[in-house]
Amino acid sequence: MPFTFPPCSGRLALLLSTLLALWSAPAQAQDDLLGQLESQAPKEAPAQVAATFKSTRLINGHTVETPGQGTMVFLISHRFGTLNSGAYNFFGLDQASIRLGLEYALTDQLEIGIGRSSLEKTLDGFAKYRAVRQSSGPGAMPISVTLFASSALTTLRYNDNVDYTVPRRLNFTYQALLARKFSSDLSLQLMPTLIHRNLVATKTDPNDVYAIGFGGRQKLSKRTSLNAEYYYLLPGSRPTGVRNALALGFDIETGGHVFQLHVTNSQGMIEKFFVANTRGNFFDGDIYFGFNVNRNFTVRPKEGFRK
Repeated sequence: MPFTFPPCSGRLALLLSTLLALWSAPAQAQDDLLGQLESQAPKEAPAQVAATFKSTRLINGHTVETPGQGTMVFLISHRFGTLNSGAYNFFGLDQASIRLGLEYALTDQLEIGIGRSSLEKTLDGFAKYRAVRQSSGPGAMPISVTLFASSALTTLRYNDNVDYTVPRRLNFTYQALLARKFSSDLSLQLMPTLIHRNLVATKTDPNDVYAIGFGGRQKLSKRTSLNAEYYYLLPGSRPTGVRNALALGFDIETGGHVFQLHVTNSQGMIEKFFVANTRGNFFDGDIYFGFNVNRNFTVRPKEGFRK
């Protein structure tokens, strides 16, 4: 005799299928709603990389860093004489040149500055714009890029008959500073550079000097680092008797100060000197010991930090 379901089994099956449909409908609607919310949710923004370098200066040259908006930097740069000048000059300590500078950040991206060097009694001014900042995360930018331009005016008095009017005393510098922070300890920077000199020493000297700068910072501890900087003069634009600039430094951060000790074959502390007029041979002892002292002051706090 064949087996048959009880008369109520058909009704039970219908009831179960109805309950299953009612259960799955809200789950499907919830999935659709979650999908819409995810598609409309803002994407995670890349995180900016901070403190590629600890100062606006690497050694002689600038870094990609600019101070925060409303911050003023007072910079003292000092160079003694060469180590190979002998005991009579106390190995260079009897001789010195100095530059005093003021820098101010109009915004987080834009910085301006002025300075005065004792070498050739030179006045200089510059502007830096942080065009691109390195970031991490989705859509990350691999490098930081800062654009730099400066001018320098020599005010030294001359006794010959050469035309030393103001336009001829001017020099101009243009740089693109490209840097990457590879880790919390290591940062590297590339500095393509153009120096334009309105007045040159001889007819064979070029007015335009092209160089490629290389530099880096290796952190040793939370507050100390080793720095290096080198400018290679491109063939065809090297002035007569001028050498590539090399500098090695040691940075110490102490709160609002950054104290930088270094040795270099460049006496001057602005681009027209250390890129286009370095004459010392580092490996023959033409080494200038010097230091930079950076002190930051908050002149105008950001809107978000005012009480």
